[in-house]
Formats: sequence, C-alpha cells, structure tokens
Amino acid sequence: MSKKEDKAQPAEELVKVNKWDGSAVKHALDDAVKTCLLGDRPQLKEQFGLVNTRLLLCALAVGVAIMAHAWDFTHPFPQSRPVLLFSALAYFALMGVLTLHTTFREKGTFAVAVQKEAGGGKTNRTWEASSDMKKYDDKYMLTLCVRNGRGQREQTSTKSCAAFIDGNGIILDHLVANEVNRLYNLLAAEKKNK
Repeated sequence: MSKKEDKAQPAEELVKVNKWDGSAVKHALDDAVKTCLLGDRPQLKEQFGLVNTRLLLCALAVGVAIMAHAWDFTHPFPQSRPVLLFSALAYFALMGVLTLHTTFREKGTFAVAVQKEAGGGKTNRTWEASSDMKKYDDKYMLTLCVRNGRGQREQTSTKSCAAFIDGNGIILDHLVANEVNRLYNLLAAEKKNK
C-alpha cells in the first residue's frame, strides 16, 4: 500500500434514522444542515456563545446545589437552614433563567457562525440556523438568519421531512445541502441588492 492510499479521504458516512421517530429525524436533519452550512463555507467560523451560556447557567445551578449539600454536611440542619433556603431559591431562580434563555433566546437554534467582513471591516455577520418540527407532524421548518450592524434578515423553508429522507431512513445530504444553499444564496443576494 502506498502512502496516498493510507491518506485517502474517508467515505461520507450515511446517517440512518428511524423515520417514524420525529425527534430523531429532526436532530438528524439539524446535524446535516449544520454540516452543510459550516463544512462548505470556510469563511464561517462556528460560535458557541449560546451553548456556553446554557452550560454556565447549569454549572452555576449545580454549584449552588453542591454548596448546599456540603454546608449541610458540615453544619447539620438547624444551623444550615438559611443556607439551604438561599440555595433552594437560587437554584430555582437559575432554572427559571435557563428556561427563559432556551425558550426566548435559543428558539431551536442549533448552529451559530460568524463571518468576518472582507477587507477587515469592523462589523461581522452572524449566521444562525434554527429549526422546528411539531410533534406528530412531518413538516420540517428550517430558518436561516443573518445579522449584521444594519439589521436582521431571515429566510424560512417548510418542507416535509420525507423530502430529505429515503425509504430506508437514510438522510439524503445532497438534498439538504441544496435547500441550505438555496436559503444561503437568497440571503446573500438580498445583501448585495441593498
């Protein structure tokens, strides 16, 4: 075997999903969209701000719970009552903030990428991909949104998930890529027209 054959590109992995499991289908399509959006465009760099915020809120809540447990271990109940009260209230407040964050800020967003302006401009474009698929519904709604210093624009596509999956439950990446590219090009054309 030659070294060229050793370094050959691995074949694209086919993703097979139970086509009757709506949640699994949605997540598999989300992964395909994210791969297409970030894999085909080297100028887009993935940003993890939303995920990091969620992780920070969860870590704070767990930290408060651990602190309460440790304090109660070293100072039995009658002495630890104010600390336990504070910890319980802080934990539920953090869970409330986390719920608000995931409901109103994330809104089904699964990919965020930043595109630097050509020529070293100070404003960056932020691309967000989000999706929604209702329970017991086959309609997959994909929204691609771009934000820059001048405002926000978005394009939405609603298609049956059967348009992206074959009869055996295999995700057809080229069809997903066609739809993502169509939405991306529509947003890029709007940007050039303005």
